[in-house]
Amino acid sequence: KIYKHFVKMLSTLKQSAYVLAKNNFCPRLVSKWAFVDAKLSEVKDAGTWKNELMILGKQAPSIKVDGQSKEMLNFCANNYLGLSSHPLVVEAAIEAIKTHGNGYSSVRFICGTSDLHKQLEAKIAAFHDREDAILYPSCFDANAGIFEVLLNDADAVISDELNHASIIDGIRLCKARRLRYAHSDMGHLRRLLEESRDCTTRLVATDGVFSMDGDVAKLAEIAALAKEFNAITFVDECHSTGFLGARGRGTEEHCGLEQGSIDIVNSTLGKALGGAAGGYTCGPTSVVSLLRQRSRPYLFSNTLPPAVVGAAIRVFDLLASGETDWPQRLRDNTRRFRGAMQEAGFQVAGDPDCPICPVMLWQERLAKDFAERMQLAGMFVVAFSYPVVPRGKARIRVQLSAGHSAEQIDRVVGEFVRVGRELKVVA
Repeated sequence: KIYKHFVKMLSTLKQSAYVLAKNNFCPRLVSKWAFVDAKLSEVKDAGTWKNELMILGKQAPSIKVDGQSKEMLNFCANNYLGLSSHPLVVEAAIEAIKTHGNGYSSVRFICGTSDLHKQLEAKIAAFHDREDAILYPSCFDANAGIFEVLLNDADAVISDELNHASIIDGIRLCKARRLRYAHSDMGHLRRLLEESRDCTTRLVATDGVFSMDGDVAKLAEIAALAKEFNAITFVDECHSTGFLGARGRGTEEHCGLEQGSIDIVNSTLGKALGGAAGGYTCGPTSVVSLLRQRSRPYLFSNTLPPAVVGAAIRVFDLLASGETDWPQRLRDNTRRFRGAMQEAGFQVAGDPDCPICPVMLWQERLAKDFAERMQLAGMFVVAFSYPVVPRGKARIRVQLSAGHSAEQIDRVVGEFVRVGRELKVVA
């Protein structure tokens, strides 16, 4: 009895410590890490805990996953052009290590700038038809490092409400007046531009492609409004560079704009362009020069390693050559998947040419059950529900690659149809 009473007392003390920590009462009576345990419990209770998949080997359309006896077809990577493990890209990375070593152990302005970095920046600027470009460790860093440099408390930044977290965080770092317009609502954007006429400089920020919905920004209308109100335009092209548009030049080309119509473009090397790491800003030489002098993520982060830079140079050379069919192959794969799914009765959101294909299932539990059954069938797809997307808009986000074969696409569609019938989603 004494032992049972003691165990019960310990349990009560533990629960009390959790409550104290959660409410910040009597911090000296609990572990100094109790507040972390409380935060972890909140994540689990909210149903937003994320488990990390361990891939055994290369990123590819077909992957070996830890704990799975058979390979799975991967339909959730940002490997849009299938270049993450392409032999020519891997070869270029190895060659760069041989000639330039593993790294530069420095930031750019001390002794971290090599001929490879300057070559890559020139190729990025040429690809986007801009005056200059600057490299960052990631596009998150590029987005974090631009707004506070360009804008002050006399200015305004006007942002789409569904912009990526990195844009949101970057805007938070600046002192400008912060305004948000309803997603792709050009009437609302016009009103905010009118309301902010008293600001010295106004900058309109948008994603080119919105990664959770697969829709494309109304870039032509944004550019026209910005011209009318003398505002700067900024677009994050992470989910469009290399494949959207006839030549893979991104949202500008897809929307029928001349390259250079948007003032500043940020993008990544970590998705279609080799899948490793790195981001960049390209635009007017004056803007890039100012970023080199004042952008904190650039000034205080190690320079990109030679392997990443060498591989990216090879990717841009291949795309510029016009000898590859990767963007067209991706468009064909996207249309094949979207067409077959819609014919089967599924609702697939997003732009018809966008390889981000949200299969709308609406109900959170249904999306979770659907994805689990797909994974048991060897199809690696992921369900997204609240709070990642609005409540009642749960979905499975499928991402196509130029590396997928027609047979692989037909297989995943077949499994969608089979599971959809089991769960009475389609007839």
